[in-house]
Amino acid sequence: MGYAERNTWVQLVTSLIGTVVYLAIIVPQLARGRVEEIEWGWLMLWTILATIAASIVLSIVWGIIAGLRNPDEEHRADQRDREIEWFGERIGQAFLVIGGLAALLLTALEVHWFWIGNAIFLGFSLSAFLGGTARLVAYRRGFQ
Repeated sequence: MGYAERNTWVQLVTSLIGTVVYLAIIVPQLARGRVEEIEWGWLMLWTILATIAASIVLSIVWGIIAGLRNPDEEHRADQRDREIEWFGERIGQAFLVIGGLAALLLTALEVHWFWIGNAIFLGFSLSAFLGGTARLVAYRRGFQ
């Protein structure tokens, strides 16, 4: 497994875990009370920051372990890696745009900002997860 594919795995797993943790905390609060009473802003911020930090740390640790196991492994991206990255980003961008459009629509409808913020968060989460999944499929099966 190459450097870029390893990093894709790390980003995919950390983004999925971050989203699941956030939803596991928010959804029960949503079921119990009113949206106005939910403290979601700081939780979302810390979830995003923790996910980014975990992704960086895990990428470094996995890179060190892989480097010790196979010191001759190439760490630069080749043309295939760049095309796969572009492909995954294109897939991910679509969901980022969908999240932004949903937030724009919710704003126009003057919906509570809880829903607007969470629409954007969900767009980011889907972008990271589905873009990463597309990259992994391209690494494993190639482009069709």
